[in-house]
Amino acid sequence: MRLAVLLSLVATLCLGGNVLAAETAKAPSPAQAAQRQKMTDCNQQATTQNLKGDERKTFMSHCLKAESKTPDKAMSTQQSKMKSCNADASKKNLKGDARTTFMSQCLKKAA
Repeated sequence: MRLAVLLSLVATLCLGGNVLAAETAKAPSPAQAAQRQKMTDCNQQATTQNLKGDERKTFMSHCLKAESKTPDKAMSTQQSKMKSCNADASKKNLKGDARTTFMSQCLKKAA
């Protein structure tokens, strides 16, 4: 009798543990999902090109870095404006308030 109760208790605990483990699994964050998608895409490209060994590792590294560093278009546009205006200010040897004023006007014109 004791053995049947003990086995029943052990079985219940095992099933309860599996349910708890299943509930604690969480959905991946958007960043994790994006990284998984990058890995899948790069892996498919490497497979299509029949890359193996070090050649594949190098390709995957470059592929993942290229995609992860792609800024959104608004950011790259702003960065290019800043770079251009900064170069112009440097050519004119502007410093202090004169540089600040020039940069402000330059960035407004570029917008």
